[in-house]
Amino acid sequence: MTLCGLGRTGHPVGKFWLAAVLMCAATSAMAHPGGNLNGFAAGILHPITGLDHIIAMVAVGLWGGILGGEALWVLPITFPLIMAFGGVLGVLGVPVPGIEVGIALSGIVLGLMILFSVRAPLWLATVMVGIFAIFHGYAHGAELPNSADPAVFAAGFVISTGFLHLTGIGIGLAVRWPWGKIAVRLVGLVISALGFGFLTGVIVA
Repeated sequence: MTLCGLGRTGHPVGKFWLAAVLMCAATSAMAHPGGNLNGFAAGILHPITGLDHIIAMVAVGLWGGILGGEALWVLPITFPLIMAFGGVLGVLGVPVPGIEVGIALSGIVLGLMILFSVRAPLWLATVMVGIFAIFHGYAHGAELPNSADPAVFAAGFVISTGFLHLTGIGIGLAVRWPWGKIAVRLVGLVISALGFGFLTGVIVA
């Protein structure tokens, strides 16, 4: 089945993959000759070099997988889009209080949503994910390498985030089996515990 076929069926996974391909295409367009490859590589690596970012991004995809339906693609698309906006705020140095606290809370809250299989309405889940995305995006933008092109760097971390979401979705789909439900809840417990560790300073990201 072609990607275009997936898009026509309206299948959630198809829509997500189609969006991922479009994001990759947009990135290729931005990577014009003379573009900052180091900035793009830094953007790709940035989300996967911090455990606090990894657990939140996996959790978004995981919760979307648990909720199913439109949440399967709405949450993983909302997060990187809003995160890019937060990244702009970070690059511009716009004051946003409680960044580290917000990042830690994202792990705690999303982990609890997974642990207890909370079936929140789509609008509420989207708002929650969007709020947490601002904190993560701001941290990425504020740590932008001096030599990096902000647009190329942002494209890198948005794509990297998308693949972390896909990882979470893959884990979340395991809930269709009895053993999978237990495993997913344990992952939620670990994510929440790590978030609490970041919040209290017991664990340093």
